[in-house]
Amino acid sequence: MAIIELNNLIKHYDVNGLSVPAVRGVNLSIGEGEFAAIAGPSGSGKTTILNLIGGLDKPSEGQVIVEGNNLAHLSQKELSDLRLRKIGFVFQAYNLIPVLTALENVEYVLLLQGIRREDRKTRAASILREVGLEAEINRFPRELSGGQQQRVAVARAIVSEPTIVLADEPTANLDQKTGESLIELMHHLNRTKNITFLFSTHDPMVMDRAERLMHIIDGQIISDVRKHTKTPKPASSRKKR
Repeated sequence: MAIIELNNLIKHYDVNGLSVPAVRGVNLSIGEGEFAAIAGPSGSGKTTILNLIGGLDKPSEGQVIVEGNNLAHLSQKELSDLRLRKIGFVFQAYNLIPVLTALENVEYVLLLQGIRREDRKTRAASILREVGLEAEINRFPRELSGGQQQRVAVARAIVSEPTIVLADEPTANLDQKTGESLIELMHHLNRTKNITFLFSTHDPMVMDRAERLMHIIDGQIISDVRKHTKTPKPASSRKKR
């Protein structure tokens, strides 16, 4: 079942009065439980595609459909609610709140969802244990290594049990060993929780681990290869909220 659909997606930006194309006629379908990557050089359009899927940007033409919802038909409140409850984000620059501890950064999403204080602290602590940061829950971002900060970002992305995680160059600021550990963690979460992961990357290691790899050049997907197959968990196995 397709959880993400892009239909003739076009995005261009106005730069000094000129229309500059970033995405040009992309058609793409991502199924539930996939572990997929869009690879390409800087400026190829891969981050723009993730931003369009996440509703952080609007297409110039075409459709973005997430879990059956055409994003163009959603109000700002509905779009914000979809992002809050269904989509987790992992950014290249971590985007942690510097004045909050690791635990507080992770539980912030649950706070926005209106989860009770005791419940959100319990869930946040549990997820941090799962990503190997039990001893660092009370540390601030400045007290954590880059790899630890990115693990906090992953924990924050999955604590609300989203159906989709969009990860924009998640290994770009990490050394090779730390990056490999992070991707292994995400792959484990993909398999055990049936979360759909979609990466943008130019990291060969991420490309190698992806089970589906799409290459993009100048805003157009030029290849789409499924390298491995697996039997995803049925949707009914997911915890209902």
